[in-house]
Amino acid sequence: MEYIERKITALKAQKRDRSRVSVYLDGEYAFGLARIVAAWLQVGQTLDDEKIAELKTQDARETAYQRVLRLLNYRDRSEAEIIQSLKQRQVPEEIIADVIERLHRSELVDDQRFAKTWVENRIEFHPRSRRALAYELHEKGIDDQAIQQALDDFDEADAAYQAARKYAQKSRQMKWPEFRQKLYAFLSRRGFNYDAVKTTVARIQAEREAPSATEDTLLYEEVDL
Repeated sequence: MEYIERKITALKAQKRDRSRVSVYLDGEYAFGLARIVAAWLQVGQTLDDEKIAELKTQDARETAYQRVLRLLNYRDRSEAEIIQSLKQRQVPEEIIADVIERLHRSELVDDQRFAKTWVENRIEFHPRSRRALAYELHEKGIDDQAIQQALDDFDEADAAYQAARKYAQKSRQMKWPEFRQKLYAFLSRRGFNYDAVKTTVARIQAEREAPSATEDTLLYEEVDL
């Protein structure tokens, strides 16, 4: 098979994206490449069809990888989330596999770490039950073993209490009978079982009825909602 060679006549940084380079062959725009892929190219160099196809494949890999890095800048992602995001962009399977392998080598994706961090953040900011957390992690594509390890030290009763404390901050003026009913419903929606809910409601009630409750108890601390 005969390959036609074409000469690079210009390499120009793209105006809209300085991380990409426009490649001109024989005086005409031919295609764009990530700067890192185009780094070895020079004006006057010749490219055949096979080399052009190779460059475009390298660019597709680098573009997909950089897209994932941008996602990871917002928050950690599970491997399944990354794969789903790339599939939605219609990235070919072989390139997705290359990207995932590269992320593993760089330790940028780790489902065990993701699960542990997810549970820690939930406990601190949005406490919910073990069952609810396990469901969320399952939806993120985390396997059962990683989920179990992430929840090894999870304290259901403490999580229910922390959730109740946060909810109480928004209901300080509500009378106890109404608040009690709403608290039961709130904790149930968070997935806590009946025993955890009952114990937590009793604990909150005791704090509200304590003589110094309005000034000294944790129920009335200022917390970040």
